Amino acid sequence: MKFHINHNRIKKDIDPDEIFLDSKNLPNFNTQQFEGRLEKAIPKYSVSLIGLLFLGISFIFIWQVVNLQIIKGEAYFKKSENNTLMKQPIFADRGLIYDRNGILLSWNTWGKEDINKLSSPTRSYYPFPGFGLLLGYVSAPARDSSGNYWQDNFIGKDGVESFYNNSLTGVNGERITETDVKGIIQSENVILPPKSGKNITLSIDSKIEKKMYDSISSMAKSVSFMGGAGVIMDIKTGEVLAITSYPEYDSNVLSLGSDSKTINGYFSDKNKVFLNRAISGLYSPGSSIKPFLAYGALIENIISPLKTIFSNGSISIPNPYFPDKKSVFKDHGTFGNVDMRKALAISSDVYFYEIGGGFESQKGLGIINIDKYSRMFGIGEKTGIDLNGEKVGTIPTPEWKTKTFNGDIWRIGDTYNTAIGQYGFQVTPIQMAHAVAGIANMGTTYTPHIILGDKNFSIPEIIRVNTDNMKIIQEGMRMAVTEGTATALNLPNVLVAAKSGTAQVGLGNTNTNSWIIGFFPYDNPKYSFALVMERGPKAASGNATRVMSEVIDYMSVYTPEYLK
Repeated sequence: MKFHINHNRIKKDIDPDEIFLDSKNLPNFNTQQFEGRLEKAIPKYSVSLIGLLFLGISFIFIWQVVNLQIIKGEAYFKKSENNTLMKQPIFADRGLIYDRNGILLSWNTWGKEDINKLSSPTRSYYPFPGFGLLLGYVSAPARDSSGNYWQDNFIGKDGVESFYNNSLTGVNGERITETDVKGIIQSENVILPPKSGKNITLSIDSKIEKKMYDSISSMAKSVSFMGGAGVIMDIKTGEVLAITSYPEYDSNVLSLGSDSKTINGYFSDKNKVFLNRAISGLYSPGSSIKPFLAYGALIENIISPLKTIFSNGSISIPNPYFPDKKSVFKDHGTFGNVDMRKALAISSDVYFYEIGGGFESQKGLGIINIDKYSRMFGIGEKTGIDLNGEKVGTIPTPEWKTKTFNGDIWRIGDTYNTAIGQYGFQVTPIQMAHAVAGIANMGTTYTPHIILGDKNFSIPEIIRVNTDNMKIIQEGMRMAVTEGTATALNLPNVLVAAKSGTAQVGLGNTNTNSWIIGFFPYDNPKYSFALVMERGPKAASGNATRVMSEVIDYMSVYTPEYLK
């Protein structure tokens, strides 16, 4: 049988791949991946469609290039010239300041438009008087006429703000801003976030601070004192519970800087509102220096505590300039025979003239020992308190007189006047609060400081004292409260020991500085204090004592935790 092969059919229906395909290989193809199967060619219309798509994209791209470079090129060129890229600060929060009870004393105030900190905040302060010279004020960030900040942070200018400026100051962030010719921000990008400053907590109790200031200012206004200052200090740690000065400035006014009339008034005020009298005011201590000399006299065996000296109102010695006349050194009263405790209680000047400079058969300490025992308790030296501007003070000596008075020699009358805290004797209230803490704490003192719980100040300074002799000084100071010159401090709720002082100042001794120093509670001392009322009427000798009485009485009622 013969077969006729139709070649046209073979060409149409059988592909050469099928001829050579070995049927034995079929099982080896992955049919899921379409192996071994023939694929259709891409239709021509699909290729055309893709070509049209790419052609459209190319046309759009070319059109945008033409639009940006040719049609709108000049407008965009001008816009790019007018827009400016600038690096701008993102202002960091300055650290907050709290009192020991968590009361906020200083904080930052941002306006509603400053939510993103695009401009600097203002610094705000506790809205009651008594804190200005303690907290200080700041100089705010400032910029030039072009809007560039030449000072991009707060700078503390006084008080806590100044001394702890580095801790309170944060680290500003940075942003890049694009602004147009009108200064309108077109875009911005934060490149560094800000870091806030450190918060600090003061050892100050704001209630006591406010009360002390109110009492000082009220007394000054009613009796015509030029000013005043006071300090209360924890004798076991050195932490300052209150430290205030009158008059003062308003920290809010100075930090804002907009009230030029008030600020100019501060600078012209004759009462020196920028002077922190508690640490920088120098005053003759008057009789408040006597406890330290009395202790020295006991240690040097100048006098026994029970030996009496007769006080008839004055002592007289030959006048070196007029031999036929005598120099008279007066007391503020006639007291008869007084021993050491009574001399401290009634503040007998005659007693201290004699144990200070000697008189007839009574041996005296002499000016060298007066200087020695004053300095033993830190008088005439900086205390190291953590506030700027502390002054040293002066203890008169022959060397000091020679230098100050063009070679003039030292005389016995100079020793007498120094022994009662007059002549060139000058101290600060913080010095006296620190010194009397040494009496209250049997010789142990700490550096005064205003930061709560700061261990850097916790190292005690030990003054080796004779506790029996020191007890006599404490008893004399207690007698001053119960029956002597400080009876205004004889309060029902707390036992106080104190020593008053009156220093005559001004041309012709027409004015008085009134002092009170001491400690409480007497039976378990915890706090020392010093307060001065500056340059009042000659008869206003006991006013400092009355002010301190108001403060301690307030504490016994409103802050009794300090007296337990």
